[in-house]
Amino acid sequence: MTIAIAHFFAVASPGPDFAIVTRQCVRNGTKAGVWTSLGVGFGILLHVSYCILGVAFFLSQSPFLFNTVKYLATGYLFFLGCQSIKSFWVHKGGINNEDSGSEQNFRKAFVLGFLTNGLNPKATLFFLALFTVVISESTPTEVQVIYGFYLAIATFIWFGLLSNLLGSDSVRLKLLKSGKYFELGMGIVLVLLALQIVLTFDGFNADGD
Repeated sequence: MTIAIAHFFAVASPGPDFAIVTRQCVRNGTKAGVWTSLGVGFGILLHVSYCILGVAFFLSQSPFLFNTVKYLATGYLFFLGCQSIKSFWVHKGGINNEDSGSEQNFRKAFVLGFLTNGLNPKATLFFLALFTVVISESTPTEVQVIYGFYLAIATFIWFGLLSNLLGSDSVRLKLLKSGKYFELGMGIVLVLLALQIVLTFDGFNADGD
């Protein structure tokens, strides 16, 4: 129950995952949002895997490795934000003109969700805390794996439901009425999230200061 409550507040709070799923739903529809959500869910499995293997602790104690992940995440979100802002300036905001139902675009949506979650250093520290404070060292590995699958599935269900809401015609069309300004807004949000990651973990060192 403790894990479920902690995870709920973490996944429900606005962040990169929420921003990316929202952008995908509005631009490309519900299916793209669901595939992005699936990618986010698999990103959770990545975090759980290295927590169980003990890699997360090593990562948190290595400023170089942690900062590498931090700057990768920052650069990735900044790039996505600049893409949205560019769409605003070239007047391409609105419904995607590509075939949003193609297998290629679903694959892109999955990778987008996976990278957004998998590179998020906040998620790294959250799961490190979860697997070192909440989950006891004596907890069998099999039980930890079950916890991991629960966290991934619960994340997918949450963002899947969000995708069905934001991707519905009524909600999507209302957001699309803003046209290119929606792209500008999402671009600014993504850039600010990128800057937040840099500023939040600025000066991180092996002692955790």
